[in-house]
Amino acid sequence: MGVQVGQKYYAVRQGRQRGIYRNWPETQKQVSGYAGARYKSFMTLAEAQAFMRATPTQRVARPSQPTQPQTTRAAVPATITVYTDGGSRNTGNVAGGHVRAEDKAAWAYRIELANGEVVADSAGEFGASNNRMEIMAFRNALRKLAELGLTTSGIKFVLDSKYVLDAVRLGWLAGWKQRQWRRSAGPLANAELWQDVDQLLGRFTGLSYEWTKGHATNQGNVFVDHLLNQTMDQM
Repeated sequence: MGVQVGQKYYAVRQGRQRGIYRNWPETQKQVSGYAGARYKSFMTLAEAQAFMRATPTQRVARPSQPTQPQTTRAAVPATITVYTDGGSRNTGNVAGGHVRAEDKAAWAYRIELANGEVVADSAGEFGASNNRMEIMAFRNALRKLAELGLTTSGIKFVLDSKYVLDAVRLGWLAGWKQRQWRRSAGPLANAELWQDVDQLLGRFTGLSYEWTKGHATNQGNVFVDHLLNQTMDQM
């Protein structure tokens, strides 16, 4: 008799985010395109937990009796929330191309620390695309977190940019790196920024990500959107 996929526990011991997952699509986000990923599926939570504890040279012992399944996955709890956003007042092609030299663009981030303190920053650039500003907001937030010595903390990034999120979560970044920072279809825009992001991400151990609808009801996202627009107003 075949085993139903829904019954499995997927243990990711080495990937974008360590943990135990209950479905393959979520697991695939953590391991697809990740160099050196180590993961395995199990029929019981106890076996998955043993795999997570074991070193690569240890054998994973099968328990005599399975333990009660849990609905939560093992992960570093997020104590810090980061919001990032980028924007461009593109007077040319609003779909992303033909940005004119005089067009204003800006990025912003907001870091909400565990002690309640908020760290925020923003800056502008002329003639930059929206995507470039989204990447810069994300990169600069990572830089600030590293500067604050928070590379081992649980950090949740909340973004409205699916472009940045997909690059990080779906393995695009790893693929670009393998192709010497090129897309399969040709040159990679803002390759130097993506290289910075790749180097910075390797320093963090507890990152998680969440998408939010832009400029809607999420107050952190609304804050960074207003901040970057203030920056452009002042340019």
